[in-house]
Amino acid sequence: MIQQRQNFDWLLKELYNGVPGIEMIVVLSADGLRIARYAGDPDAADRVAAACAGLQSLAGAVAQEIPSVDGEMNLVMIEMDGGYFYLMSAGANAYLAVLADVRCEPGRMSASMRDLVVRIGAHLTSPPRRNGQTV
Repeated sequence: MIQQRQNFDWLLKELYNGVPGIEMIVVLSADGLRIARYAGDPDAADRVAAACAGLQSLAGAVAQEIPSVDGEMNLVMIEMDGGYFYLMSAGANAYLAVLADVRCEPGRMSASMRDLVVRIGAHLTSPPRRNGQTV
């Protein structure tokens, strides 16, 4: 799954410390399994990862309806009362999700997430699975 996990964790911490308002960072596979997290409750991170699988699928389906778009989801942002949710494609079959409160500035967050994905994109890929086994 993730190579050099310890080196990866400090990069999640760097994002957490670099953008005010982050509550939780979750790295997940396309099928909704949590690969890594920083901050927040582990059970909540698992629920977020599962929900993100459906959201990324929905975003991809909507993107396919735009004729000038290749159908790939890059970033989903949801603003809610009291905070924000971000989901970004982070490599083959991997995604980066962030939950943040209202102190978070959306432009700064998306730029910081994009920088993180560029820096560690190869480590965020998750191999496809079939019947619970890596293929």
